[in-house]
Amino acid sequence: MPLTDVECRNVKAAEKPLKLADGKGLYLLVKQAGKYWRWDYRYAGKRQTAALGVYPETDLKTARKKRDDGRALLDTGANPMQVKAERKLAAKQSAATSFKAVALEWHAGKAEPKPGLKGKPDRPASWAKVTADKIMTHLEADVFPVIGARPVAEVSAREMTAMLEKIQARGATYTASRLREICSQVFRFAIATERASNNPAHALVRTIDVPAVRHRPAITDRREFGVFLRALAGYEDADELTLLAMRLALLTFLRSSELRGGMWSEVDTDAREWRIPPSRMKMGKGSHQAHVVPLSSEALAVIEDLRGLTGGGAAMFPSAYGGEGGIMSENTIGRTLIRMGYQGRQSLHGFRASGRSLLSERGWSVAALERQLDHAERNAVVAAYARSEHLEERRKIMDDWGALVTALEGGSIVIPFAQKAG
Repeated sequence: MPLTDVECRNVKAAEKPLKLADGKGLYLLVKQAGKYWRWDYRYAGKRQTAALGVYPETDLKTARKKRDDGRALLDTGANPMQVKAERKLAAKQSAATSFKAVALEWHAGKAEPKPGLKGKPDRPASWAKVTADKIMTHLEADVFPVIGARPVAEVSAREMTAMLEKIQARGATYTASRLREICSQVFRFAIATERASNNPAHALVRTIDVPAVRHRPAITDRREFGVFLRALAGYEDADELTLLAMRLALLTFLRSSELRGGMWSEVDTDAREWRIPPSRMKMGKGSHQAHVVPLSSEALAVIEDLRGLTGGGAAMFPSAYGGEGGIMSENTIGRTLIRMGYQGRQSLHGFRASGRSLLSERGWSVAALERQLDHAERNAVVAAYARSEHLEERRKIMDDWGALVTALEGGSIVIPFAQKAG
């Protein structure tokens, strides 16, 4: 007699395993550890036993279907267990070459340090952590749910277009453009590792709208910047740590993440330097060199005040709420500038543009200014040379900038020039 659901549900395990037959080789094996579906069949004159699942996750109806599917394979001359093993292997291989699997491997190669050669220290990651985290967030939110499970070699330009157009439709044009670039890099990695032969994302380089570049708001007029500096110096509706962060940002030209993630171990007041390690620089730079930020007397004075507040810990700008990795939120300074009435006129990142513009008027070389701002040099050898080559001039630039900020805060109109590098 065939089994019923009630029998399967109510049967209890005995001291020895029980076999409840359903028919055509299918039976429920009842053990102390659980209930298991088994199917006995003969192939090439030999008895074979196939595992069809565990009850109740696999119910009676499903077990019978698996048995019938196996019998159909037998009718074609195939061994059901061998077919199952081959399908399992194919699925495993497919998972290893899925877009998601390749993307994760590519991401790890950029986000993790690389072993040093011949006993040398590990090389830093190509990306800073904040960059790696942002890219992974975009992939997990918009890419993996759509094409993550697809074999990377089979993803088509049409699939890419549909995915990116959906992102554009919600108004995230920049995200769509950035994800096209990211996916293109994943496909190039797949081609290099012989898991694909085509880059469908590259074919869309002209079809996905590229948003216009929006520069961060920055005051570049000397008199107007002086008004801003005086407003900042007299501003009292912010905590001391935030005001010190703003002043140090404008005296060093550091990016938000580089400033907020600052560690006391990076600052050498005797050498008058702040050394930002490659892992904390924009995109990691793929460099072994730290970005050396010369510290003016004005910057050192801020650091001394700051040390009185946070010098007892590792982080220079710890979060008051324990968020964002334990450092000050990237929105803290922005909100302060808004409350000061400078929304759309001045931003933290804009301090860099303000300084570059005002210092250019004072005759400093473009090359040294660009190096001080740590703008990317595509050639790693040239970048390392340039950092060293302009360091002394950059020390003078930052001293001049500190003096200029102090003079503008005091309302001066004529500001003496610092001695230039010879």
